[in-house]
Amino acid sequence: MKNSQLKFYVSTALIAVTTSLLTVGVFSYFIQSKNSKWMTPNTPTNYASFNSMRSSPCVDFTAAAAEVTPAVVHIKTTIQPQQNTVMRINPFGNLFGDDFFGGSPYQMMPQQASGSGVIISEDGYIVTNNHVIDNADKVDVVMNDKRTITAKVIGTDPSTDLALLKVDEKDLPFIYFGNSDSVKVGQWVLAVGNPFNLESTVTAGIVSAKGRNINIIKDKNNSAIESFIQTDAAVNPGNSGGALVSTSGELIGINSAIATPTGSYAGYSFAIPVNIVKKVIDDLTHFGVVQRAFLGINPQEMTDELASSAGVKNLKGVYVERVMDNSSAAEAGLQKGDVITKIDEINIGSVPELLEKVGGKRPGDNLKIEYLRKGKIMSVDAKLKNKEGNTNLLSKSDMDEQKFNSLGASFSELSSSEKVKYQINNGVKISGIDRNGKFAQTDIPEGFIVTKANKKNINSVDDLKEVMNNAKGNVMLEGIVPGYPGKYYFSFGL
Repeated sequence: MKNSQLKFYVSTALIAVTTSLLTVGVFSYFIQSKNSKWMTPNTPTNYASFNSMRSSPCVDFTAAAAEVTPAVVHIKTTIQPQQNTVMRINPFGNLFGDDFFGGSPYQMMPQQASGSGVIISEDGYIVTNNHVIDNADKVDVVMNDKRTITAKVIGTDPSTDLALLKVDEKDLPFIYFGNSDSVKVGQWVLAVGNPFNLESTVTAGIVSAKGRNINIIKDKNNSAIESFIQTDAAVNPGNSGGALVSTSGELIGINSAIATPTGSYAGYSFAIPVNIVKKVIDDLTHFGVVQRAFLGINPQEMTDELASSAGVKNLKGVYVERVMDNSSAAEAGLQKGDVITKIDEINIGSVPELLEKVGGKRPGDNLKIEYLRKGKIMSVDAKLKNKEGNTNLLSKSDMDEQKFNSLGASFSELSSSEKVKYQINNGVKISGIDRNGKFAQTDIPEGFIVTKANKKNINSVDDLKEVMNNAKGNVMLEGIVPGYPGKYYFSFGL
């Protein structure tokens, strides 16, 4: 090969190599510049296969569990059964005694139930569910150190399924309150309680939803407040009244219910938000009764049809279907068709959330309401009222009087001559029955003389009031019907 040809081939090869290297360098430069906002030398890399454990942060529950477990107690109740007897007569009582021919109602053995409770103060206040201690004649609290202490029921609120107990102790461990408004869907939580009598049990899960209404609270006054925190922490029978806490050990709810077709845990549990708990126990502590405030509207969940009729473009908020006459809402100027979007600067997306915010107020409190009217944002302050339509706060004596008056009967005390005539030592006579009261729903006749109520001797109307006001559930009246032999028994529910 001639030298000139060799030089030609070598030059051509060098040019080709140089061109290739330059092309690769320029390409790499532009590609690196384009992707530099996503990838850097410090960007962590991982395999493309899915593995949730690789990307999930490690959550340590040990500190929170150790902090709150001593403050969660086991509650055991004893319930003396109330007979369902409407009327039992012993015509031979004067001869052979009341029990000779079965003159007194058949006695059943006491029933027992259990649940959980949360110590909220070092001097012995304990919060639990109302359904845990409902109708209980005795409430025992088993502390974390295995001591059993009899508790006093300070007050109950069936409309939120809460109850406040008190034990005579000092320097007890207790749980600090958190803020349920700041709870986020997806955050980790712990459920602490005593399922199946297994004391001091801790389970973990996440918040699945907020503002759940599952229609489980049965309130005779139709004022139930359900805005549950839904979690997937395992909760079973016996957990009721126990603590739902954050990973920092703060109380954010009281476990109350589970969604289950079998009676045991099936995936979801529900807790009463601690902001409701704080308001209820504060009322029970200071007033003896819960101060319930009402806005005076008939709220509905938003639908496409309601949004269209209200002139709004989305389904956020609560639709006002009706405004009650002379209510707080009416005085504030709310109208049918308004869409409430905020309460006290907090977004409202459902009826349970609205009821929760109103339920956290007392009569006389102001409620800042933001709402849409024909698409226009408006705001107003509403002064809330009680069920009677005023802003007065009720005392326990007021509530007791209302409870006694619901019997729908008038009473008169017996004279000495009447006691001699009927051969009895005590009693009060039913002198009148209102057809709209509880007595009208039973077979209790006018003129019936009550000698005992729930096995306690009745010497005066005040005695009867005391029994009625302290009764939980059924009441058993014992007495005589003038002109008929023997004793009669009547049982009715409060």
